[in-house]
Amino acid sequence: MRIKLNINKKLRENIEVVIIAVVIAMFIRTFVVQAYKIPSGSMEDTLLIGDHLLVNKFIYGVKIPFTDGKTLIPIKNPAHGDIIVFKYPVDPSKDFIKRVIGLEGDTIEIKNKKLYVNGILKEYKEHVKHTDPVIRSGDLDHRDNFGPVTVPEDSLFVMGDNRDNSWDSRFWGFVKLNAVRGEALIIHWSWKQKKFGVRWNRIGNLLI
Repeated sequence: MRIKLNINKKLRENIEVVIIAVVIAMFIRTFVVQAYKIPSGSMEDTLLIGDHLLVNKFIYGVKIPFTDGKTLIPIKNPAHGDIIVFKYPVDPSKDFIKRVIGLEGDTIEIKNKKLYVNGILKEYKEHVKHTDPVIRSGDLDHRDNFGPVTVPEDSLFVMGDNRDNSWDSRFWGFVKLNAVRGEALIIHWSWKQKKFGVRWNRIGNLLI
């Protein structure tokens, strides 16, 4: 009988530990940090396909679960140059990751692949790349010639660093602040899928 009681006690303790661990993990994932995997090349070479990221969900404020992005504890809003994860405006069930280019009230214009924010050339040389030498007319699409447009209230204009191969605000519009999930923080794992190898030199890289 004593052995049976000890087994039951041990089982109950193990169950309690598992429940506590699950609750803590859910709390961290909901409010503090969440892992994401990069599936496309729109942010190359800053982020590569197969990079695994940790995203800081706390930095832009604690959001109330199961609401339309309502913030309980505001901390700060995204800033120019931040790499953010957000709900894709066309399909909120999907998460996208891009760089913040424009904030509320900013005027955005692209002339022959060159980006201007409030009339000032913004090159982001250390991050941005162009792979297509062809410059498309604004009559064809908005990739290389766009705007000017003004970012509306409580919204962001975002673009991928791989400018010629990014589906971003040039094509589908602005991101609402309440759709932002968090800021990309660090690469915690990187896997080269085609060659089945680990990119050791990328692990631990902070994202700026």
